[in-house]
Amino acid sequence: MNIDEAFEKLKNLPFEDLEFAKIDYHRSLRRGVPEVIFCQGKKKDHIVKIVEAMMKKGTNIMGTRASLEVVEGVKEVAENVRYFEEARIFYIENQKVIKNKGKIAVVCAGTSDIPVAEEAAVTAEIFGNRVDRLYDVGVAGIHRLFMNLNLIKQANVVIVVAGMEGALASVVAGVIDKPVIAVPTSVGYGANFNGLSALLTMLNSCAGGITVVNIDNGFGAGFAAHLINRLGGIENEDSLS
Repeated sequence: MNIDEAFEKLKNLPFEDLEFAKIDYHRSLRRGVPEVIFCQGKKKDHIVKIVEAMMKKGTNIMGTRASLEVVEGVKEVAENVRYFEEARIFYIENQKVIKNKGKIAVVCAGTSDIPVAEEAAVTAEIFGNRVDRLYDVGVAGIHRLFMNLNLIKQANVVIVVAGMEGALASVVAGVIDKPVIAVPTSVGYGANFNGLSALLTMLNSCAGGITVVNIDNGFGAGFAAHLINRLGGIENEDSLS
């Protein structure tokens, strides 16, 4: 390429300044996955313009906490948009994703916790992981969990999502030898304090090997689980990230 073409390629590295947003195109080089758009609180037209700019780079694009209205706007500038409504995630795949060898298990206490669990599960899948889901196995019916322990034990890392008092993470960590990422949810009655009680329970667990993310942060748990699972190797080293 000539000098002018090279300049056009390089001028937006390491980021592109859209005034209202600075898109970090080096994120995939540093962390292995491209920058993810957190949609909550952003204007729809800002999100659309961010997606439009990223599409020109041919990168994979993921948006979290995205409403259906936002997704309809994104579809105006991108054709291959997938929307995971329960997880509130949209995804545009423009490049092949490296597949990790191992599996991640996502376990949630109650049906009300599923949206957060799905945010974690879909995040992990988008990043190239196989995910097993085990839902509605909270401590109020602990036999449901114990009847499915074999599925959990096959995973390299386990994400446990629970609201109310958040005890499920301690129970799971006490019976397996894998890392546990605990996600407190805001599900619960008044003394749950919008997830604070579950958060404190998980932080104070006597079971070793538990890492706790923020309240309702399924994305953070899915990302962390991906990084752990990636240590076990990838399926196809010729794949593109």
